[in-house]
Amino acid sequence: MSTTTRTTHPTHPTPAHDAGAGTARRTTSAGRMAALARAEVTLLIRNRTALFTALGMPPVMIVSARTTLDRAGIPAETGLSTAEVLLTGGIVTVLALVVYTTLVAAYVSRREELVLKRLRTGEVRDPEILGATALPAVVIALLQILLLVALGTALWDGQLPERPDLMLAGVALGTVMTAALAAATAAVTRTVESAQVTALPLLVVAFAGSGIAVPLEVFPSGVADVLRVLPLAPIVDLVRGGWVGGLDSAGTLRALGTALAWTVVSVLAVRRWFRWEPRG
Repeated sequence: MSTTTRTTHPTHPTPAHDAGAGTARRTTSAGRMAALARAEVTLLIRNRTALFTALGMPPVMIVSARTTLDRAGIPAETGLSTAEVLLTGGIVTVLALVVYTTLVAAYVSRREELVLKRLRTGEVRDPEILGATALPAVVIALLQILLLVALGTALWDGQLPERPDLMLAGVALGTVMTAALAAATAAVTRTVESAQVTALPLLVVAFAGSGIAVPLEVFPSGVADVLRVLPLAPIVDLVRGGWVGGLDSAGTLRALGTALAWTVVSVLAVRRWFRWEPRG
C-alpha cells in the first residue's frame, strides 16, 4: 500500500515484544487499532482547530443552509420539504466535514511528524494505521448522524426512515468513501497548513453540485445525470431515498454502483500514491 519500503529495526523493541521477559507477546489487530485510536483521541482533543471542525462546523453549515433555503425556497417539483433537505443533506455534510476534512489534516500531520514512519517499523499493518487514525473522526460522525436521525424523527412526528437499509448503506459507503478520499487527498498535500486548500475542491463540488443543499431535481435532467456522478452525490441519493423514499430500483443500483466505484478508485489511489514519509 505504499510507495515507501517498509523497514524493521530489530534492535528496538516494538509493542509486540515484552522487554522485560524478552519473549514475544501476541497482539490482535483489534487491540493494536484500539491502542492507536486512543492516542488519536488525545491528539484530536488537543487540536482545537480539528476539534472545532469535527464538532462545530456541521451545525454551522446546516444553519447556514437553512437560511439559504428559507430565502430561495425549494421548488415544489422536488417533492421535498426544507426539513427533509436539511436533515438528509446534513448527514452527508457530517461525513464531508467530520470524516473527510478532519482526516486529510490528520494523515498529513502524522506523516510530517514521522508518526506513520515509526508505526510502520513495528508489527502494525498499514490498513490498521490508517483505520485507527480514522476511527475517532468516524465515531464522532456517526454520533452526530444518530443525533440528526433522532431530530428528524422528532420533527416528523415519530416518522422513521422508509428504507432504513438504503440509509444504512449510504452512511456506511459514505464513511468508507470519505475516509479513503481523505487519505488520497493527503497523498498530494505537502503540509498541514495546505490541507485546507487541497480539501477545498471536493468540498466545493460536494456542496454545490452533489445535492447536499440543493436537490438535483431542480436541475435539467441532463445536468442532474452528470452531477450524480460526483463523489458524494450517490450518498445523498441513498440517504435521502432511504429516509423519505422515492428512489426506484434503477436509481438505487445507480447510486450504489457509483458510490462503490468512487470508493474502489479512492482505495486504489491510496495503495498507489499514499506517502508514509515527508517528501525529501
